[in-house]
Amino acid sequence: MPLADQHVIFLHGPTATGKSSLALELASRFPIDLISVDSGQVYRGMEIGTARLSEDLLAQFPHHLIGIRDVPEIFSVGDFCTQARFHIDEILKRERIPLLVGGTMFYFSALLRGIPKLPAADQELRQRLGGDVRQNGLGATYRRLQKMDPVSANRIDSNDRQRILRALEINILTGKRVSECASSDGLDKTGVKVSRVSLSLSDRRTLHRCIDDRLREMIDSGLVDEVRGIRSRYPQCRKTPAMKSVGYQQVWSYLENEVDERQMIADIATATRRLAKRQLTWLRHERGLTWFDASSGGLVSSVSRYLDAANISMIGRQA
Repeated sequence: MPLADQHVIFLHGPTATGKSSLALELASRFPIDLISVDSGQVYRGMEIGTARLSEDLLAQFPHHLIGIRDVPEIFSVGDFCTQARFHIDEILKRERIPLLVGGTMFYFSALLRGIPKLPAADQELRQRLGGDVRQNGLGATYRRLQKMDPVSANRIDSNDRQRILRALEINILTGKRVSECASSDGLDKTGVKVSRVSLSLSDRRTLHRCIDDRLREMIDSGLVDEVRGIRSRYPQCRKTPAMKSVGYQQVWSYLENEVDERQMIADIATATRRLAKRQLTWLRHERGLTWFDASSGGLVSSVSRYLDAANISMIGRQA
């Protein structure tokens, strides 16, 4: 199949908007293979807190890049791009359509545009920046980043010390914003057509209600026990990227008796809302997205019509 006839679908949106459910509906109708774009779901044993699909659904609708790493392991954006490109190429060779679904926006960005060529860490500069944080507080350092690189600041949680300092370091060393650094090859340089579907909800209150409903379901389904099991198996892994995922770090604090259950739940809700805000901010800065209201009726039909209009091959489509 010529490159000009090959398509990849991105399905993204803020957390709790029903991306996975829509992906399953599309996979049941079209010749689609699914690839997960979720930095938490790559880890084994992190199922409830990442809203992973049930084993029965995953057996019916297999996803690449789910449950492929143990919690102590690092899974970088470079690892994601390498593996995602491998699966995309394999799926296209079989004349099927890769659909990438999830909410880890910097994975989508790196896959589409390539990974920026960034300078190596400068330990002296890092120590100086760390001293500024200790002297003036992380909030002041974050405000500095907002002035120097507002795009990166909008994509980074104001409490994420590591990413804030790295973005400042890149800006100081290169004189450029992170988004301005030249990138290695991404999908946008291959000739493959990328159709980008993004979900939203009609208003913020609706989104927050969906977040709260899903959080209650996670708690009822055993999120605390899930984290307790991870903590028992990997007691030294509290600071790993896996355990920095929303929900897991808050439950770990509860298990360490640093907060009570009520505060734990409130902290998870707050962190999830902040995540959703960052995801929406990233999406609103993107070009070439087609938006759909996840709360409207006929969502599957609307997205299907859009894919038809984009001339995506529907070989094997079910009636």
